Amino acid sequence: MAAPSARCLWRALAPRCGWVLPGLEQRLAVPAVPSPAATRSYAAAAKPAKKDAKRTRQEKVKKPPPRRRPLMTKPVDDVYLTWLYRRPSYELEQAVGMLKRFQELDFTHPKQFVYINVFLDMALQKKKRVDPFSSSVTLPHRFTDEMNKVLVFTENVQEAEVAREHGAAIVGGVELIKWILEDEIQADFYVAVPAIIPKLIPLRNKLKRKYPSTRRNSLGSDIPKMLQFFRECHEYAVEDESIIKTRVARLDMPTEHIIANLKTIIHDICTFKPSNFDPIVQRLVIRSSTSEGLLLNLDGILPQVEKVEEKEEENAVDEDQQKPVQESVST
Repeated sequence: MAAPSARCLWRALAPRCGWVLPGLEQRLAVPAVPSPAATRSYAAAAKPAKKDAKRTRQEKVKKPPPRRRPLMTKPVDDVYLTWLYRRPSYELEQAVGMLKRFQELDFTHPKQFVYINVFLDMALQKKKRVDPFSSSVTLPHRFTDEMNKVLVFTENVQEAEVAREHGAAIVGGVELIKWILEDEIQADFYVAVPAIIPKLIPLRNKLKRKYPSTRRNSLGSDIPKMLQFFRECHEYAVEDESIIKTRVARLDMPTEHIIANLKTIIHDICTFKPSNFDPIVQRLVIRSSTSEGLLLNLDGILPQVEKVEEKEEENAVDEDQQKPVQESVST
């Protein structure tokens, strides 16, 4: 019976005398569990801190932005910081002359292409916007000898012969659907006669905007007219939801031809937004293949729709004023 009593005595004296048992320190080093009252007081103290942090964030947001100095109009010296001055805008004829001058000074290719970047305002009333679009237009002065590749859908033998005579690259019927879906056949434009259009529905998702339709003048019975237009037309499309980048001419063309091509494209773009809204064209930049972009003054480039409406209103007012006079004379 001595052994159990000795063990009990050892357990009682070991902590007082400083004796260490294996594993005893780990058992005694158990973290103390905080009381519920302490946790509540800590949580209560943390809530005001969060509120104060939110207030400081709101105050930071409400601070007005620092005032920026208004940009100056024209630099005095030849060397200046560009971001301190407004970007200069040029008249169209002046800008084309500058591009031609840049080519002479830089000794670059004289037949390089002339490009325009059109920045659009697609907003309509409330949250509505103009959908991104693409269009084809016939330019008054062609700047390339290449003809577009046009495919004609028809099952009529006589219509197929007419299409081949007028320069169609590919002519066929339903048998072409499989080859188009597998990308074995590709064309720049696709036109069709009304009789075959119900059989072309499987190509709607594949061709998307190039699917034949009356709105794009690619669906009709006048095959020679459609081929003449689509073989020579110039196509452009909206990129990044609000920008159009396209070629308009070659730099060695006469200035009048370059201006005419540019205005033709701009006037076609303006038809995609109703005239009672702000103009769809907000900014217009012209450049060549090797030059910097020149911002254009839009006066004289956009179609004069507002002035026509004002004249109509003035004429209506004049007519209303003349009616009482005529009535008084007749009486």
